Amino acid sequence: MDHYEQFRRAAIDRGISNDEIDKFTDQLRFAICLGSAGHDEQVVGQTGGLPRLPVGAEWPSSGRGNPLPFIASVDCAVLPRVGGLPLPEDGSLLFFLHHEGDLPAPLGTDVPEFARVVYVPAGTETAVASPPPGHDSAMPFHEDIPFLAPECPLSAWVQPELPEWIEEDDYDFDELDAAIEEHLLGELEHVDELCELVDELWPDPDRSSVINIGGYCSQIGGQDDPWTQMAHIGITSQLDDSDFPDSERFQPGEVEKYRLTREWVPLAQFHTGSQHHYGCFLVSRDDLADKRFDRTLSFTMFTE
Repeated sequence: MDHYEQFRRAAIDRGISNDEIDKFTDQLRFAICLGSAGHDEQVVGQTGGLPRLPVGAEWPSSGRGNPLPFIASVDCAVLPRVGGLPLPEDGSLLFFLHHEGDLPAPLGTDVPEFARVVYVPAGTETAVASPPPGHDSAMPFHEDIPFLAPECPLSAWVQPELPEWIEEDDYDFDELDAAIEEHLLGELEHVDELCELVDELWPDPDRSSVINIGGYCSQIGGQDDPWTQMAHIGITSQLDDSDFPDSERFQPGEVEKYRLTREWVPLAQFHTGSQHHYGCFLVSRDDLADKRFDRTLSFTMFTE
């Protein structure tokens, strides 16, 4: 039984109508959380250390030829599966990011210059990469951060996520959030009970994650979230008006951001070695399903 079916059955047992459950679960997402692995936990990847690259492959670099710091790798075959997140069934994903270079880089649809996602298919002959020559001086950080971070094995668990405007009574609505809440949930009678059910089925594990895959984008500092930034720079969704009933009631920008939140998912969100920078890679569901990781977008955010 997948997570959505588990939730649906529990909500039906509480006497909640299918219509309410459908509207609520349309906003419910599940994230794969990765944190430091305990001695008895299955290892699903690593942060830091050296990546395993295909034999003969060069270390990923920026458009200027400077090597990019390795953030983490995950083994897709042993990751938990969650609905709505069509990750590869096997193979490995490797994440590289120079956060200081990426933060001011212009956003767009081209391959980010200072970020890279590498997919290594299962069966590929790989080897632990050697540190790239001159890596410490090729593109140093302004902060005292080493190019090579210590290796840390990762384990994984699944956590539910809802938009903040559903969960927080005192949430500071912007125009879009208020419109979406009224449109999608205004007639629901059991929102609080459904939120409580989510917490009951998947209680807080009381542990910290260092990388999240899927779910919703975190709101960092005072910046617009990545979906809002995408709408501002003209990245448009492929979804049509049928995905947002009565869309003529809303401003085009509001509808476009909502479509983008449904079409693009966080492939990885993570803390960097800096206390001031936070990494976020987004990919469309179609590109994720087709393993087109060269189309991943990067949104490094400043935390202050």
